[in-house]
Amino acid sequence: MEQMPSFNRALVEKYDRPGPRYTSYPTAPQFHTAFAVDHYRQATEHSNAQAPAKPLSIYIHIPFCQSLCYYCACNKIITQKTSRAVEYLDYLKQEIALQAGLFDKKRLVTQLHLGGGTPTYLTQAQLTDLMDTLRSAFNLDETEQRQFSLEVDPRTITPAQIQLLRDLGFNRISFGVQDFDPKVQEAVNRIQSEEQVQNLINAARKAEFRSISADLIYGLPLQTVESFDATLDKIIAMRPDRIAAYSYAHLPKLVRAQRLIRPEDMPPPERKLELLELTIRRLCSAGYVYIGMDHFALPEDELAQARINDTLQRNFQGYSTHADCDLIGLGVSSIGKVGDTYSQNVKELSQYYAYLNKGELPLHRGYQLNADDKLRRDVISALMCHNRIDIAAIEAKHKINFNEYFADALVQLQEQVEDGLVTISDQAIVLLDQGNLMMRSVAMAFDAYLGEKQRGEFSRTV
Repeated sequence: MEQMPSFNRALVEKYDRPGPRYTSYPTAPQFHTAFAVDHYRQATEHSNAQAPAKPLSIYIHIPFCQSLCYYCACNKIITQKTSRAVEYLDYLKQEIALQAGLFDKKRLVTQLHLGGGTPTYLTQAQLTDLMDTLRSAFNLDETEQRQFSLEVDPRTITPAQIQLLRDLGFNRISFGVQDFDPKVQEAVNRIQSEEQVQNLINAARKAEFRSISADLIYGLPLQTVESFDATLDKIIAMRPDRIAAYSYAHLPKLVRAQRLIRPEDMPPPERKLELLELTIRRLCSAGYVYIGMDHFALPEDELAQARINDTLQRNFQGYSTHADCDLIGLGVSSIGKVGDTYSQNVKELSQYYAYLNKGELPLHRGYQLNADDKLRRDVISALMCHNRIDIAAIEAKHKINFNEYFADALVQLQEQVEDGLVTISDQAIVLLDQGNLMMRSVAMAFDAYLGEKQRGEFSRTV
């Protein structure tokens, strides 16, 4: 049995505050429109000139969904008009050509991820066309070491189509399950059966996908400890390689779709903590390794091995084994990371088309990291991925005196030290077992942008 993280409910409750997920640092609210295409081009030129040049990773956003899931805060377009996907794909191919022209053709694309929306909104012919376009434009890794993944809504695909996805080159697949309870599904307008999911997982195994993932959400309307325990029973029996159990962030003021959820159906805060404790206990008892935050993996999975080997990394998709790539974001609202810059495309489809009609990259905003940002990114990443900050390593890399530079942060962390979440010595800051679940709260001490300068609203940290 994998050792499960310590769950002190009083401390979890105390530190359950709004805060970033740190899939990047600085976080997306700091991106600004002063970062323009010229800055992005400079970043790509500098990146190409590195020896050796980093491998490439590609993220493609497919915004379309056939129906509205009330909990969803993603950038999506609800439509039954499949012709809209035809138009989108045409423009996406234009953007692929523009982006490919900026990168050395020799650079290997080792990672590809299709997210949404619903990537499987695209037909098999459209997905084939998209992959053919990518193969013509970029140097795609064709070995089994590649990590080519896509998110799948089980309601949009049949088991027979799973093999076709594998034939296109995808070797990782993630199924959006969320909850199996019919009442919960009805409350969030996402009806799908256990049988559907089981048949798709079976098909993915038969097609020899290297990794099969399932997403759950706790804190949804009408969820009870008993009902979610039954969902966990079912997902554990299916034995996906990875499970992500996300905390539902109910922000109806910001997310219009969430206003369709009846307030009286929302579980109280204490139940969310009960559901979290239940999830950790059940998954760890079933042999899953707790990776961090909301991620679990079987011991033989690459993610679990990376955690053991201290090679775990983070990117915009969460925890990763190979995050040190230049990331090209394609499609409406997608985010890229090239060198020491972040960039994000426009969020509206009309804007996206308008830019590409002019032959321009649809870049809307971004960020160029300064020396302080890079230092704090390393510190936060070390904490989030390795549960410790090696002070000497940080000092040597960034030519600073750690205690002097982060004097304010160390003062801020005293409360966490007293509560037994972290220890601080001359050698390292170490996240203790009891602090695992509160790592975002600890990381926030090193975030220079929190407080009055911070823009945006974050989900709660637990």
